Amino acid sequence: MSGYVIRKEDYLRRLRLIEGQVRGLARMIDEDTYCIDVLTQLSSVTSALRSVGLGLLDEHLHHCVVDAASIEADRGDRTITEAVVAIERLLRA
Repeated sequence: MSGYVIRKEDYLRRLRLIEGQVRGLARMIDEDTYCIDVLTQLSSVTSALRSVGLGLLDEHLHHCVVDAASIEADRGDRTITEAVVAIERLLRA
């Protein structure tokens, strides 16, 4: 079971909103909207995606990592390493 299953509908709703924002960005470009306005909207989309990513990471740490560590030490170590790699990816984005 995924760590985010409890908030799955929340994540899906937020991602649908972000999808609408991205479509709006494409429309802004198509309509030759002022660059700063496009960049402002782009920043908003980026922030929204980062927020979803951090929420998923939080769920992963509280559910998957804790469960793995309580089951078996080696599995817990692997899951923590996996989480660290995910954090590194989020920080690079």
